[in-house]
Amino acid sequence: MTAGNNRPGALHLEPIGHVRCGLATKAEAARQPRAATGTPGRIELLPGRHLEHALDDLGSWEYLWVIFWFHLNEGWRPKVLPPRSRSGRKGVLATRSPHRPNPLGLSVVRLERIEGLTLHVRNVDILHGTPVLDIKPYVAYTDAIPGARSGWLEDVALSLPGAVPGPVPVDPVVAWQVVFEEAAARQCEWIESRTGLALRQRIGETLALGPEPHPYRRIRRSGDTLLLAVKEWRARCTVHGALIRVLAIDSGYKAAQLAAATPGVEPMQAHLEYRLAWAGAPAAP
Repeated sequence: MTAGNNRPGALHLEPIGHVRCGLATKAEAARQPRAATGTPGRIELLPGRHLEHALDDLGSWEYLWVIFWFHLNEGWRPKVLPPRSRSGRKGVLATRSPHRPNPLGLSVVRLERIEGLTLHVRNVDILHGTPVLDIKPYVAYTDAIPGARSGWLEDVALSLPGAVPGPVPVDPVVAWQVVFEEAAARQCEWIESRTGLALRQRIGETLALGPEPHPYRRIRRSGDTLLLAVKEWRARCTVHGALIRVLAIDSGYKAAQLAAATPGVEPMQAHLEYRLAWAGAPAAP
């Protein structure tokens, strides 16, 4: 793996291992490690490189920095629209966007245990198959800087409903309260039991950042309500001040698509069963 081999002074990089987890697409991964709390995964280091000796003493650390390569990215963008931005695009170097001049990623994971060349970790926000370039221990006394400024996120925080000047909270952007109507809560439970998708958590975390239509958060207007897309599901919501109500969960497939689906083939099968379990549950408009 190389970074710009056609340029003078290019650096040569080789992966030391790969991430193995249940996150196959960008839409499935949490936006930040903190939002991935509990998500399990493994880092499988490559054999034949003396890495078993490099792992000595690592097991005593609780958290690890993982430096990795955004292997699914093509090119980069000088300006990007972060999920939390309320004032347009930002310079990519002022964001945590994966679309970078060199597609390097940095994430913190919790180390559960080490078995041979396999690190069992949690709080994974990295996709399956991602090449790992390096691993370092997270050292709390030097890596955490309490009270550090939050850049343009502080301006976002001051623009939120009910915001008042003062100390910036741990998460400066979370301000909206998200509540689920009884029907929506039961629908989430059904979908989670059938598919394993943590739908209610994903909906809550996304909407807590704000209900404005946003391409990265996959929110759009639909008549008098908002639709939030999480994989193939759609959460229908209303907004009242700083309160967001999740009214119902819809299938993201159109009625014609479901009618033409082959029984037993996923993910359509889950949506067909959902419509039977929730008679009258609408398909996507």
